[in-house]
Amino acid sequence: MKRPGPLLTLLAGLLFGLFMLTLNSTTGTKSASSPYREQSPSASPAPTRTSMSPRTSPAPTRTPAAAGVYTGRTDDDSSAVAVSLRGGKAIAYFCDGHDIESWLKGDVRGDGSMRLTGNNGARLTGTLKGSERLSGTADLGGGHYTFTLARAKKPSGLYRANSQVRGARIVGGWIVLPGGRQVGLLTRDGRHSAAPAIDPATGAVTVDGQQLTARPVTP
Repeated sequence: MKRPGPLLTLLAGLLFGLFMLTLNSTTGTKSASSPYREQSPSASPAPTRTSMSPRTSPAPTRTPAAAGVYTGRTDDDSSAVAVSLRGGKAIAYFCDGHDIESWLKGDVRGDGSMRLTGNNGARLTGTLKGSERLSGTADLGGGHYTFTLARAKKPSGLYRANSQVRGARIVGGWIVLPGGRQVGLLTRDGRHSAAPAIDPATGAVTVDGQQLTARPVTP
């Protein structure tokens, strides 16, 4: 049997090439895109900076000290005490009417408490009880005293005179108690004596034949 010649081999190659060409033109080649589209990672929004002022604690509420004068006697009834308050300040006068007296002063705290000091180590502590009472202690002249004072109503109160009479320095202190009783001392150049009565309505008082004016004491 005679084998096909080179011509048949060439023809077969041409037919195969023609078949592949037809196949490519029919189907075509497309680059498929991925169904999942690559996205650049979305940038997280920058955090919003809220400007906040530092938190401050509210200021403590202060209870304003009552203004006015409080008068009364020590619990042992040996002496009188008066305390005058105004604007967070206090002036007190302690007097037994014979030979012990002391003027004291200091601040009133927001809670109504006070620590007053005077000459020769005198000390007075007190606390307001509402607006009508003031209780406390006094330490002076070697003694310790307790007291409860009531809010004074005129003519009760605390009075003081400071003047020159016939060349002598006169300083007088008076506590006028409810009912009109007066307790006070007069100091002439450092020497104590009983204080003459004053007229609480006007403050008028006569010392050694000369009329002086005792004025209400306020801080």
